[in-house]
Amino acid sequence: MNNNTLKSKTVFFYGILGIPIAFLGFPLYIYLPTFYVEHIGLSVGVVGTILLIARLIDMLADPFIGRFCDIYSTKFDIIFISSIFLIFGLFFLIKPIYYNYFWLFLFSIITYISYSFVLIPYLSLNSILSNNESENTKLAFSREIFIIVGVLISLLIPYIFLVSDDSKKSLELLLYTILIIFPIILTIFYIKLKSLEIKNKNIISNNFFKSLKIFFINYPYHKKLFFAFLLNNLANALPATLFLFFVKYILVLEEKTGLFLIIYFLSAIITFPIWIKLSNKISKKSTWILSIFIAISAFSFVPFLSEGDFLYFAIICVITGMCLGADMALPSSIQSDVANETKQKNEDITGVLFGFWAMITKLSLSLAVAISFISLEFTNFETQNINQLSILAIIFLYSILPILFKLLSIILLLKYKVTK
Repeated sequence: MNNNTLKSKTVFFYGILGIPIAFLGFPLYIYLPTFYVEHIGLSVGVVGTILLIARLIDMLADPFIGRFCDIYSTKFDIIFISSIFLIFGLFFLIKPIYYNYFWLFLFSIITYISYSFVLIPYLSLNSILSNNESENTKLAFSREIFIIVGVLISLLIPYIFLVSDDSKKSLELLLYTILIIFPIILTIFYIKLKSLEIKNKNIISNNFFKSLKIFFINYPYHKKLFFAFLLNNLANALPATLFLFFVKYILVLEEKTGLFLIIYFLSAIITFPIWIKLSNKISKKSTWILSIFIAISAFSFVPFLSEGDFLYFAIICVITGMCLGADMALPSSIQSDVANETKQKNEDITGVLFGFWAMITKLSLSLAVAISFISLEFTNFETQNINQLSILAIIFLYSILPILFKLLSIILLLKYKVTK
């Protein structure tokens, strides 16, 4: 990227790929585990274990994918080619030919790794297209706004086509929508922005382990950021994994599931500009800590909710949704600042770093699925006849444990003194 000021259309065209990214991520992490348990009929514990193993394999591959993106081809070409494999894997994951554990495992691997080959170079483009920390924030917020718009669209479509009460039909409808919009948006993204990427010829061509070692030796103060990021992601992943169960079995408001999610994500979109202005005034780190604290305050009321508490939970969705924008975009913007810091010293390991951060994200998602589904297996969880122990486990895993993780992440962030 040259030294010209970042253009608004660049910010826009970079962000729009977030729409199909959201479509792809939402079914994978929200609907898919429940779909394989309730509609395919597989054991909740085994599904959790299979998805854990698949995500662990994908997670371990992320830094190497990041290194590959640094050294070979261009990030735009990698995104374009990988998208073809991603659509293939997602199709057969949602439309299985064989209803067994091996099929779930195989196409989970294909889908997750292809998704990584799209997501990691896409995230790392944030620091490539920007020239300073302010532009990092603009690109990050643009991406996250479009991701949330994509999530909202994916939530509204089942309502528009009157299939919201059937999770299987909803998931299939989302798949068909992806098959239409993904190629269109991907083509626009590729044509409009590919010319802006300039391959760095001076990159230090070390392997992944050596690159990461150099990073931790030269920038040891960033370790607290990594751990805070992991704990906060884990705190977000647990409720995301158990959201459908919580609404169905605790609130007994399954028909309101889509409405709760729409309220949550719409609140995030509305408050995006506020977080941008606040981060410019009091720093990205302070703004992020504030958003986490507000989310904790609102979520602390969740354990006291019971059957039929629609209004109270809707208010909690509004407040925590307001915090989502900061929670999504600010860590990514901070990560881009860190990546740019390495480039200033001719140690451009952008892909490795974003691969490592993607690995941390997936580790949190993997742990969330493992902790929640395997814990429920030990409570003798049954979808048709849920027992009291399973109900207590869902409440604890959905609300109390995430609060503890978020408190730990705040403590680490308070000790992280570098972020501007």
